[in-house]
Amino acid sequence: MGKVIRDLIGVIKDKASASKAAILSKPNTLSLRLSVLRVTTHSPSTPPDEKNLAALLALGDSSRATASALIESLMDRLHGTGTAAVALKCLLTIHHVIRRGPFILQDQLSVFPAAGGRNYLNLTGFRDGATPATWVLSAWVRWYARYLETLLSTSRVLGFFLCSTSSTLEKDNQDDRLSSYLNLDLIRDVHSLVALIEETCDAPDSLLVEGNNILYEVTGLVGGDHLSAVNEILSRLGELSQRLNCLSFDESVELTRELKRLEDCRERVEVLFSVKKPLVEGLWGLVGELKNGVGMVNVCRESGKLMSEGRREQGSESARFGDRVVERGNSVRFSSARFGFNKLSLMVFDSVERTA
Repeated sequence: MGKVIRDLIGVIKDKASASKAAILSKPNTLSLRLSVLRVTTHSPSTPPDEKNLAALLALGDSSRATASALIESLMDRLHGTGTAAVALKCLLTIHHVIRRGPFILQDQLSVFPAAGGRNYLNLTGFRDGATPATWVLSAWVRWYARYLETLLSTSRVLGFFLCSTSSTLEKDNQDDRLSSYLNLDLIRDVHSLVALIEETCDAPDSLLVEGNNILYEVTGLVGGDHLSAVNEILSRLGELSQRLNCLSFDESVELTRELKRLEDCRERVEVLFSVKKPLVEGLWGLVGELKNGVGMVNVCRESGKLMSEGRREQGSESARFGDRVVERGNSVRFSSARFGFNKLSLMVFDSVERTA
């Protein structure tokens, strides 16, 4: 009986919101506000209706002014509600804009508000204490807002919306340009992508509220984002793996730090996404190889430094006594099939010996 009453109250609230929009909205923005209301109803367990969502996305593709007004209306709805289901639907709608919205709508989202160029999705104080279930959903609202902020921030660093179907060309072009990136640019991208995975790992432990299809949709979208992030990390780590002997000491330290952050996420990621994907398994394999490779390069550098100092000392003694000779064959080469970087270690040692 309590659920029926809450649903009835939700319907009444939706009708009241529509009536208020009809009275207060300007004629040119009424359709926008009504469109937002249709995808963010008070029904507690139903995600945005696909037909209404598609209509909203299409409406945002008409002009820059319309797209801007639509984003503003969506943000007003998000920050004006105290109902967890409505807030989650607003956040889901924002997520759909990022994933499959027209470019003009995505662009307006990325610069909202116009004065600051940041997205104020911060809902750290959101609480809906109407029922125990809405209290649980409130934790999801707070986390989901932080997650989307991180997704938008990561997308800005990369130069395209990470999981967007409309950014395919930009992503393809960037993949072609990775070889021209500076080492620090690649490490910066990895840093931002790892931050997104860390935020994913902070998802509430109460993964499901029984019968709540909104959370099923949220976890489905986040899972797709995760695979996109893994793919982008693999591309950049693959490029860095070809440059290990060219990394400076500071760059190798930064890379090692990012690899450690990734490894720290592994256990939680495997809990959240229990179905193993070859792409993800490939990431963990590459992370392990890179950590070993970076360590090997640093050992090689230290060995090269010691050999150089030793040769200077031997040269001094040879000048004094004339009976000591340094033979190149006396240098030590590390080779371990366990690392999978044997050729790299030989190449680094040869480079060290030539410059020593």
